[in-house]
Amino acid sequence: MTNLDTGVAETSTRHSSVPARRGLVIALSTLAGFALTVVWSAPFVDRVIGDSVTGAILGHESTDAPIAGVLSGIAFAFASGVGGTFTACNIAALGAVAPLMGERRSLRGRLGQALPPLGWLVAGMAVVSAAYGVIAALFGTHMPQYSTATVSTGLAPRLVQSMVVFGVIGLALCYLGLAALKLVRDPMERLSRRFPHARSALMGVLIGAFLVGRPFGLYRQLFRDVADSHNPLYGAFSFVMQSLGNIIVLAVLFLLLTVAAGGRLQRWIAARPSRAAVITGSAFLVAGVFTFLYWDVRLLARTGVIWYPIITWY
Repeated sequence: MTNLDTGVAETSTRHSSVPARRGLVIALSTLAGFALTVVWSAPFVDRVIGDSVTGAILGHESTDAPIAGVLSGIAFAFASGVGGTFTACNIAALGAVAPLMGERRSLRGRLGQALPPLGWLVAGMAVVSAAYGVIAALFGTHMPQYSTATVSTGLAPRLVQSMVVFGVIGLALCYLGLAALKLVRDPMERLSRRFPHARSALMGVLIGAFLVGRPFGLYRQLFRDVADSHNPLYGAFSFVMQSLGNIIVLAVLFLLLTVAAGGRLQRWIAARPSRAAVITGSAFLVAGVFTFLYWDVRLLARTGVIWYPIITWY
């Protein structure tokens, strides 16, 4: 093969990974993220799903129930994490690792290729969760998430913290979505060449960072217990368990998908490399648009400064 032929082949391969209708992908993903903010019901997700699931795992009412000791706190952390499973960041994480599913035909081979991305995701998540758990144990009583005060007008300090944290995460997810669609520079490209699972670790870091801004009632209950304990080891371990509970359902679903259709799905993606970009890019964009609009625009509407469309169904 001549140098000219090689250059043409490389150019063809590079461009084949670029979706043909990126504008349409962005428009539909943005619309989907916006639609989720309009119909999303925090009371339903937090109380009906979150409280019910947590209570079922613990075997007793979870809301405002006292946490009796370290072991009880760790169990509460994991149960409340499972109760708060379905967040936009988790959906994005699933979308990010889905294209990494192997095409090996054997069950052992497919699981062997699926477990490392999940392992690195958990590692990135654990580092951030543990670090924040230590901070909460040492300084938590002086942090916004410790407060139970309500504000009749404006936003409580803990919600301001949520706006800042989730706003940054939402914009980061949007950028990663645009990078997956080859519209902006991919900040992970060089690092991923040296460390193939760097993207999974990054998603774990983002999932762990959700603890920094999460105003979920049961999580704040755990936060206050950790802050009152002043025990950094308890803070680190319980926060890691909370994050593990938060992703375990989707991790199991991912592994089941890998077993059931991993090879076929990977071959379908490999037949047209641009499909991987569409799956990953749209997952990031939907999650990013939802996260930013919900926490920084819809939440601001609660103050009466702006109007935002909301369908109240619960």
